[in-house]
Amino acid sequence: MHRAPSLLSRPLPSADLRLTTLGFGAAALAGLYDAVDADVAAATLQAAWDAGVRFIDTAPFYGYTLSERRVGDFLAGRPRDSFVLSTKVGRLMQPDPDVRPGSDGWAAPLPFRPVYDYSHDGVMRSFESSLQRLGLSRIDILLVHDIGRMTHGDRHEHHWRALTDGGGLKALESLRSQGLVNAIGLGVNEWQVAQDALAVAPLDCVLLAGRYTLLEQGSLGFMDRCAQEGVRVLVGGPFNSGLLAGQARYNYGDVPADVMSRAQALGAVAAEFDVPLQAAALQFPLAHPAVASVLAGMRSPAQVTANVAWLSHPIPRPFWLTLRERGLIDAAAPLPSKGTKEG
Repeated sequence: MHRAPSLLSRPLPSADLRLTTLGFGAAALAGLYDAVDADVAAATLQAAWDAGVRFIDTAPFYGYTLSERRVGDFLAGRPRDSFVLSTKVGRLMQPDPDVRPGSDGWAAPLPFRPVYDYSHDGVMRSFESSLQRLGLSRIDILLVHDIGRMTHGDRHEHHWRALTDGGGLKALESLRSQGLVNAIGLGVNEWQVAQDALAVAPLDCVLLAGRYTLLEQGSLGFMDRCAQEGVRVLVGGPFNSGLLAGQARYNYGDVPADVMSRAQALGAVAAEFDVPLQAAALQFPLAHPAVASVLAGMRSPAQVTANVAWLSHPIPRPFWLTLRERGLIDAAAPLPSKGTKEG
């Protein structure tokens, strides 16, 4: 795989893949909260490519197919073994001319309406549609999107049965055995459902957004289990919906007072050591042995430049130790050593 010397990579051993430690989260590119012009989106992807980023994560849900289309257009003609791409299943995108700007937070969604379907047939239909939009014949990593109680509440058991008894997970395993997918897993915002899934399916990885970050490490036990069992974690949402990057948003909504207080305390220590809080947020998750990559959402070339710089920004060990001493990170969480190691 081609990559710039400045960006290291780590393996996804069960799938014979290597992921750059910085991944491109392509939700922002599809206009999450604010629209992104097509030319700016293409320039952003090009900037990431030029910086050596070779892992891109997308989903049908992002911009109601807009993200997959933009990513597919960008990757067209590039050698298939020069990048790793993940996308997701769990929602079917049905044509709907009544879709309006702002639906599910998408500023300029395409005219499709998401309908949850975690069944065998739903997974297969979603996969085939993604191939069409991406212009690919196979997907490197296929993830079950947003299964869990955080998303579905009282409907969780219904969707879980579709995924398990209804054959959704079996569809993923079948695609992997056919060589149409290299790796399978979950793409979720809650670690508990990922732990449940590990008990019923041979997953290669979990994309866990917002739950193992500088701000919160409640998933540490789950992370340790993944490391022990050889399941790799792809950390999404390292800035917790932008809170650790200076935005007043958490879990895609308003920031609770206790969470804001914790973020401010982290920021105060960062200021003491003259460390950009964003740099600490990107580097912290990579210290855990289960983590293969950290995915950052980027909507402009300037954001790409900033993320690449933060990833390599020198951070003194006393900074991490101070966070631990003040109870701002879990005492058992692995701390970054100097530099970002390649696995």
